[in-house]
Amino acid sequence: MDKLTQIEFFIQVAELGSLSKAAEQLGMSSAAASRCLNALEDRLCARLVERTTRRLWLTDAGREYHRRCVAVLAELSEADAAVNEASVNPGGTLRVTASVSFASIYIAPALPEFHQRYPNLNVQIVAANRYPDFIEAGIDVAIRTREHEADSSITVRKLAQTRRVLAASPGYLARRGAPATPDALVEHDLLVYNLANDPYVLHFRRGAKRQSVAIKSVLDANEGQVIRAAALAGLGILIQPLYIIHGDIVGGKLVPVLADWRLPELTVNLAYQSRRHQPAKIRVFTEFLIERFERLGFARKWNDVVQ
Repeated sequence: MDKLTQIEFFIQVAELGSLSKAAEQLGMSSAAASRCLNALEDRLCARLVERTTRRLWLTDAGREYHRRCVAVLAELSEADAAVNEASVNPGGTLRVTASVSFASIYIAPALPEFHQRYPNLNVQIVAANRYPDFIEAGIDVAIRTREHEADSSITVRKLAQTRRVLAASPGYLARRGAPATPDALVEHDLLVYNLANDPYVLHFRRGAKRQSVAIKSVLDANEGQVIRAAALAGLGILIQPLYIIHGDIVGGKLVPVLADWRLPELTVNLAYQSRRHQPAKIRVFTEFLIERFERLGFARKWNDVVQ
């Protein structure tokens, strides 16, 4: 028998004063109970219990061993309770990585509500626009705009889908006009996010029609907020996911162009290590974000272009 079973049985024997009652308490047969006590005494090379046909008592070694074993089991019980409490009221630090744009627009504004629900859980944001094929050490949740993960040990949950759109400021369009067809983009100044897949070829579709257009940029950058700022200033036409510029379009600061043509959509995912026993902090954060995004209708907003 394992050590823990032997200890639990010995404590029952000491507290009930009977081998048969201890055996009944732990669901053992009388023969198994005797073997358990003998194995424990053989392992310790000490006599723990003296007994006659009428009574049972602990030796000096048995009393000392009982005192220490009770303390050990109490510590284990406290450890179990602490883990269980953490699963209900998670604490510690949750490390989340997302793009600068997503972290700024959607994560940071959600944190007051999240903190109110889970006041013992601190959040650390690691803003990064490149996504390695693995989740870096120390990261609990990664928010990514791609559909599949190369690492099979990563769990992916869809948060929302978003259109990619072309848009420009009213000032730019008043000065240069709006392109009427995808081919007309070669006559315009384009602002390109250079970490996109195939950033200098745009693949359009409208109904059954497909068209690919090679483009050149007047500005490219590896940060969506740089592209957005340049477009707001009137530098040119940007190509960005709607989740980044939805507020600017609703507010009239940017105007969609070629809105009847669609670019490939992006899927915004939550990614985290696959584990049998998922840490509670990951579970509550992912469920919180999914619930919040559904409640605020982001998936719907990110697929509608306001004209």
